[in-house]
Amino acid sequence: MQDKKVNHIAIIMDGNGRWASNQNQERTYGHKYGVQAVKEAIKGSIENEVRYLTLYAFSTENWKRPQEEVDFLMNLLVEAINQELEELHANNVKVHTIGKIEALSPLSQQHIALAKEKTKENTKLNLILALNYGSRDELVEAAKKFAQDCEMGMMKSSDLDESKLERYLYTAEFPDPDILIRTSNEKRISNFLLWQISYTELIFIEKLWPEFTKSDIKEAILEFQMRHRRFGGIKSI
Repeated sequence: MQDKKVNHIAIIMDGNGRWASNQNQERTYGHKYGVQAVKEAIKGSIENEVRYLTLYAFSTENWKRPQEEVDFLMNLLVEAINQELEELHANNVKVHTIGKIEALSPLSQQHIALAKEKTKENTKLNLILALNYGSRDELVEAAKKFAQDCEMGMMKSSDLDESKLERYLYTAEFPDPDILIRTSNEKRISNFLLWQISYTELIFIEKLWPEFTKSDIKEAILEFQMRHRRFGGIKSI
């Protein structure tokens, strides 16, 4: 029998802008209320004994948005860390990031570092924030790092296989997601964890991100448990 335990959930948090529009508000209003949905996802993960939760918080493509919105998102990140860090720590949540954090504002980097330091010994849930993250960029960076190691004589091109390439990814210390959830009923991956979701179960839900609750985590797990994961094989009789 297959192991139906869900160890890792990844989420593309989509629909803040449309939710705000439905409320006759600016897009930033949706981003602000999306923070509550993040808290719900964390609660749902903890209650269902999920060990890893990866949230697509800011992509490499998001820099193309209006500067006012980008600035708001950066400030919202700092504000959310300030407001939620004590609760995250009390709930035994460890904060990680993937992506090019060095391109974020100095204030954002400072608060991210504070969150990582404060929660580094926590063990209940690993919260992985994808910030300035793009999967194609991640793969390019992995290839560069491998090439550098070859130039230094630490590796040979013939040494490269899947397991060695994974060591160069941002996610080297994390298992691949069991489930990928995308809200707002959009059915695309948007340059998120392209390598890591090769055998991940994809779940698309109609709710916009600010409408997401902890019960949606439970429902996704139940759907996952109904599926048969073959990993390229065939279903046993």
